[in-house]
Parts: sequence; C-alpha cells; structure tokens
Amino acid sequence: MHINPYGRDPVLLAVDLVNRPPASADALRARCLDAGLVVDAPVREADLTEVREYLDAWTGIVDAPEPADRARALNALLAVSAAHPRLTDHADTGWHIHYRDDDMTLAGVVRSLVSVGTALHLTGRGMHRLGRCGADGCARVFADVSRTGRRRYCSPACANRDAVRRHRSR
Repeated sequence: MHINPYGRDPVLLAVDLVNRPPASADALRARCLDAGLVVDAPVREADLTEVREYLDAWTGIVDAPEPADRARALNALLAVSAAHPRLTDHADTGWHIHYRDDDMTLAGVVRSLVSVGTALHLTGRGMHRLGRCGADGCARVFADVSRTGRRRYCSPACANRDAVRRHRSR
C-alpha cells in the first residue's frame, strides 16, 4: 500500500505525528510505514529531529487565525519542501506524481508529502479543515476529513466529554 499524496493521507500522518510524537527514528520509520509511506532510505536520528522541527512549523498552519495566514504559512513550507511535479514508478507499483526530488531523506519525504498534501486538502476541502480540539483541556490537532466539514473535536471521546460537561452545566 502506498500513501495517497493527494491530501487526506499525508495530513492524517502529520496529525498523528503531532499528537503522538515518535520517540525514536525507528518509531518514526514504523509510523510512516504504517501510514503506507514507502521508506526506501535509511532512517537517521537527524530525520526525527527534522520531522519534529517541520511539524512545529506545520502546526503554525493549524493555529493560523485566518485563511490568508494559513496560506502564507503553508506557502513558506511549500517553498522549502516541494519540488516541481514529476512522474515516477520508483516502487514498481504504477506511475504516480511526486512533488519532491529523488533520493531524499525520510524527513525530506515527510516534509514534501505533508506540505503538498496539506495544500491539496485545504484548497480541495476548505481552508478551515485543520484545527485544535474544542474540548476544554485538550489541544490535540485534527484534520477535518468529514463530509460536512464541521468537525470541532479531535476524537469522539473528546466530543462526548464536552457534551456531558455542557449537559451537566445546565
């Protein structure tokens, strides 16, 4: 299985890595493989550091107050993370588009996939489709991939806790 580079999958990978940061380069590799990413280069501790730094910058997109602010922050990440599109069949699984150079480190691949995936997610589904959980005391990130585009919580558990809290406060 390959990660779908067209929005949803890379954004969900970023959300997962932000909410549950990997503790080691091996854990980063495992999480990327679990998400369907082809990892064909050795994974270094530097990859873990670079991915963490990138995700810190990426959460700036999540936290941007206005669509124009999100666009500016994302354009800055795209400028340093993505390359011109090209066709590839690097894993012999069929031709697909990469927005990155060949032979990149895992950190470079994650930066490229998440930056382009976020751009496609936000422009295709709506600039409001990233956020922080609306439950008191929870700051987890979520990507709204719902049909309606009205998600406010990181999980059903937080939505339920918040509903119970509101009910009890009445």
